[in-house]
Amino acid sequence: MSVMYILIGCSLLLAIGFLLAFIWSVKSGQMDDDYTPSVRILFDDFGGKKETNQEKNES
Repeated sequence: MSVMYILIGCSLLLAIGFLLAFIWSVKSGQMDDDYTPSVRILFDDFGGKKETNQEKNES
């Protein structure tokens, strides 16, 4: 039973460590995307099913 207390303590420390690392990365700008908004207009957005070459030839 004492092993369970050690494992729960270790898992809590690990989870807190990951939470702190995530908060630090967000605050330091690691999650910011400066590139995608500038080229978003260049992306093709068809929104539906794309036609294959065979379907194009049949029509």
